[in-house]
Amino acid sequence: MPELPEVETVRRGLERHLSTFEIEGVEVLRQRTIASPEHPDQFRAGLIGCRIGSWSRRGKYLMASLSRDGQPAGHWGVHLRMTGQFLWLEEPRSLCRHTRVRCWSRQGQELRFIDVRSFAQMWWIPPGLECSTVMTGLKKLGPEPFSTAFSSAYLHQKLAGSVRSIKAALLDQALVAGVGNIYADESLFSAGVAPQRQGGSLSLEELERLRRSLLQVLEISIGSGGTTFSDFRDLTGTNGNYGGVAWVYRRSGQPCRQCGQPIQRARLAGRSSHWCPTCQR
Repeated sequence: MPELPEVETVRRGLERHLSTFEIEGVEVLRQRTIASPEHPDQFRAGLIGCRIGSWSRRGKYLMASLSRDGQPAGHWGVHLRMTGQFLWLEEPRSLCRHTRVRCWSRQGQELRFIDVRSFAQMWWIPPGLECSTVMTGLKKLGPEPFSTAFSSAYLHQKLAGSVRSIKAALLDQALVAGVGNIYADESLFSAGVAPQRQGGSLSLEELERLRRSLLQVLEISIGSGGTTFSDFRDLTGTNGNYGGVAWVYRRSGQPCRQCGQPIQRARLAGRSSHWCPTCQR
């Protein structure tokens, strides 16, 4: 599933390509991609004739401001889920069978949404409504990793007495928004913390080290355009490059880049976890 760096990469690509994009037409090829409104025709009517403004990201959610004839026309919300991806086309191209939604301009430019697993969702939020009233998952998100609210003191308070693993805690979107399996593993390695450790056992110093490691890993991955291990591509179809320099993720059995010991793998919180038994305690 795309995590914060991949979603941020998509957000930047959308903002770059769609700064003058006016939606002339919309085609919904898979109805269940549209989470709201109830009928795809209402979704189409909400978007057609709109100019796409700025894109924002909250956790793994994307939101675009819409205007029509200079007046606010609501928002367009997207969650990529496991395999959703946008494709920007300057010229016509034949459809692949996983195409779910198409938007095009009067000039023939197209923004195509492809989703192999069909779990992605889109919303049209009418003007005057907060996005969170329709995209209810937004209400459950914790602070953004780069926000001042995400501090070691915050983590210490939230994890006090917790017996769940620190890996499970990092995957909890109510604790910190946007972090998933890849960057939880990578940041725990960078901080020297074993993923099995109970969250409540980490000292304030360890939590500060983990917070700094998480920010550093996310910054590096954003700069690399995210990570591609299977499906993720940016708007031009380009792979993310972070995977080639991953320290532990999907490197089970391979030597640790730091000490040479084999990377271990086990399931924690229902997800595969990768760590170095020597470098992480």
